[in-house]
Amino acid sequence: MRLKTGLFLVLLLSVLFAAPAQAEQDGLLDGILSTSGIEISGDVAFNSLYMWRGIMLDGDAVVQPGFYLRSPESKFGRVKVGIWVSHDLQNKDSLKSSETDYLFDYTYSFPSLALSVGHTYYDFPDALPVDGASRGFSREFYAGVTFTKLMLSPSVYYYYDYGKKDDGGGEGSYTVLNLAHSIPFTVSKYNLSLDFSGHVGFNNKQYYRGKGGDAALGVGVSVPLLKGLTCKPNINYSIPWGNISDKNNGNQKNRLYGGVYLGYVF
Repeated sequence: MRLKTGLFLVLLLSVLFAAPAQAEQDGLLDGILSTSGIEISGDVAFNSLYMWRGIMLDGDAVVQPGFYLRSPESKFGRVKVGIWVSHDLQNKDSLKSSETDYLFDYTYSFPSLALSVGHTYYDFPDALPVDGASRGFSREFYAGVTFTKLMLSPSVYYYYDYGKKDDGGGEGSYTVLNLAHSIPFTVSKYNLSLDFSGHVGFNNKQYYRGKGGDAALGVGVSVPLLKGLTCKPNINYSIPWGNISDKNNGNQKNRLYGGVYLGYVF
């Protein structure tokens, strides 16, 4: 799995950095993409640790690439499919967080809000399920609404994990309120933005007994590197409570971590 993840990362980085260099040339797929309206994008994040919904899944530095396809805007909405990978870069702790997620999303946009439904299949190659399987997995449906015209662009999402704990699943739900705000500014002739984000999430028996949740705040600076390529160094602070922070349950702590995000849209 480490070899496959490494190959995927090398391929994605090659695309991210080679594509802008070819931006002035028409490629084999340029005509198809321009006429079809299909959007192809990729990203890769380097983080000092892997945090997920208030839970530290890995205390080592991680690299997390993703690749996505999205259909054009239409009166029927938009469909997005993708693959996302997390891979640890160190082995300083006992946590093994290798993960591959397969994503499906359908979004329908109204003038002032967008409704989304989707599904994620989680593959955990390093997990050792209690049923003796060679790898763990889980599955999750979600639904959400984003208020695109309101201040802070609030969104509310509900996730239902129906994977069995014996297989590595969460068997619970997670509801989250997300907020975000960007302040554009200019340095020399370059347009940058100071990006703030935050969320408050409520965990109902997902992976842990009982109820609890987490809150997180983040700030980053989006810097355009090349046409279509953006870099965002960021710093984040996570605060768990309830079943997540209980020493006899989730045993999670407040954590400060940082990273760098690179994103490219073709």
